[in-house]
Amino acid sequence: MPLNKYRILIVDDEANNRKLLLQILQDKYDTTFAVNGKQAVEVAQKIKPDLILLDIMMPEMNGYEACKKIKSDPEIYKIPIVFTTAMNEIEDETRGFEMGCVDYITKPISKPIVLARVATHLSLYNQHNECEAEVVRRTAMFEESQKSAIYMLGEAGHYNDDDTGCHIWRIGAYAAAIARTSGWAVDKASELELSAAMHDTGKIGMPDSVLKKPGKLNEEEWNIMKTHTKIGYDILSKSNTSFFRMSAAIALSHHEKWNGSGYPNGLAGENIPEAARIVAICDVFDALTMKRAYKPAWSIKDSFAEIEKNIGAHFDPAFAENFLKIKSEIIEIKKSWEK
Repeated sequence: MPLNKYRILIVDDEANNRKLLLQILQDKYDTTFAVNGKQAVEVAQKIKPDLILLDIMMPEMNGYEACKKIKSDPEIYKIPIVFTTAMNEIEDETRGFEMGCVDYITKPISKPIVLARVATHLSLYNQHNECEAEVVRRTAMFEESQKSAIYMLGEAGHYNDDDTGCHIWRIGAYAAAIARTSGWAVDKASELELSAAMHDTGKIGMPDSVLKKPGKLNEEEWNIMKTHTKIGYDILSKSNTSFFRMSAAIALSHHEKWNGSGYPNGLAGENIPEAARIVAICDVFDALTMKRAYKPAWSIKDSFAEIEKNIGAHFDPAFAENFLKIKSEIIEIKKSWEK
């Protein structure tokens, strides 16, 4: 088929009508035929035409039923359907539009009308497809830009923190795994994965004397370190999108504890945002398993045991239990980031 020709499916049980439409359209378009509604649906599914000219009164399956089936098929529902019919009552037209047709051509067939209507709806169909493709392209660009910004914010929080390595990305992957196991929708769990990576954004405001100190922090230094939660919240809460609201809540509350002994606000139990409760588990587990200037890395076994030991004190019991249920997945995630 020439690349510049649209494909039109002509559906009519009368041979003379099919022949007339062929004579009108064959010089400009590539045409295919069907003799009833059932066959029309099958041919449309097979060749995916650019437009369908569909008679209404036909045996086996009439045009209304065929139109309804085509419009319910996710593979072909966008194809414009124009009814060709001798029926011209307002009720008939209303029913057709309700079924999803875009226009009517009444019989007897007029060549100028057929050519004009077909050209109009093919043009509209082509414009719609181009607009849809552009929306998809722009959406992909936006999502990529958003992810890049998220990665940069996450990295910025650890720019001067030499010991963390891939800490932020492991935590995101751990958090998403817990969320999925806890019944979160896939898209929400994916959102959490990116949000969790920004949990320590506020460390961008920490002085090197605190962030890079090789030993344990004294009380004054520890009080300074605690402020990274509020700094992160202040940065991330500048956006009011649901994604950044989650990110800001995590940044502020991922050091809160289930029993209320955490910081910065001493929240307890379900007063701590769910996302922050999940990230708290991931943050501690990852910190335990990594070597730091002030401690050696704990074994995987001991790290899991420490999480279990603090269920109901530091950690939300339900999320912590779900974390322990997927030990093998957590280990695989850890390994994947060590490659």
